[in-house]
Amino acid sequence: MSFLELKIPPLLLMLLFALAMWLLAPLTTPFSAQLALPALYTTVLALCLAVTGVAVALAGVLAFRRAKTTVDPRLPQQSSSLVLVGIYRYSRNPMYLGFLLLLAAFACYLQSLLALAFLPLFVLYLNQFQIKPEERFLQQKFGKDYQVYLHNVRRWL
Repeated sequence: MSFLELKIPPLLLMLLFALAMWLLAPLTTPFSAQLALPALYTTVLALCLAVTGVAVALAGVLAFRRAKTTVDPRLPQQSSSLVLVGIYRYSRNPMYLGFLLLLAAFACYLQSLLALAFLPLFVLYLNQFQIKPEERFLQQKFGKDYQVYLHNVRRWL
């Protein structure tokens, strides 16, 4: 299945997952009803997750821009520098973490347990077909410095 590696841009993948969540959400009872939560709580939670997701993803993009390296995740070989500052001190993949938080926000907004089930699938897909290939390229390009970074900073959070 290596033919899927670095093929689908993560932003497009997030949008495809959101579409699938939206299409399948009506098949489940709203989790606010199952958990006896007022819809206002899930809406506020969705808003908080969305704002956090956007902030985390933007922090990752801005750190890459400051370092003058590519933000195109399909071309990790074009990375010109290893970014170790800002949000990258806490997560090796803040842009993807931001996308995950946006999907979690959308699942809360939809109030669908089935939509929530898509979150681990998103993580599994990104780990296998985006992050691992990126890590291979970065290991080859940055060697020992990248190895130290791998040891010190977690993949997601």
